[in-house]
Amino acid sequence: MEGTQLSFLYLAALLVSLAGLATLDFKFKLAVAKNKKYLCLILVSVLFFLVWDIAGISSGIFFRGGASHITGILVYEEMPLEEIFFLTLLSYSALLLLKAFTRLTNKNGNNRKVGK
Repeated sequence: MEGTQLSFLYLAALLVSLAGLATLDFKFKLAVAKNKKYLCLILVSVLFFLVWDIAGISSGIFFRGGASHITGILVYEEMPLEEIFFLTLLSYSALLLLKAFTRLTNKNGNNRKVGK
């Protein structure tokens, strides 16, 4: 696999991973499947990290490098398109983990109130 096919490998992996998270979410009704307001929470966290990335790029701390597995499409100076999907994956994963552990601890009766 060389050239154009290889350059979309990372983006494809991110999209497949996001589809897997969505499948888990909708199967167990953890976040977005339960309440659409969680989409806003994911969007806010992605925007926060995008602003963080832009600040890092502007100050010369972050840079793209010469990876052959990315598309080469930039959404900002040194920010590849894949960064948006990665940040979405990161935020969605964190949200689903939080919701899953919260449900698990509540189901096991570990939700003791403070002071009792």
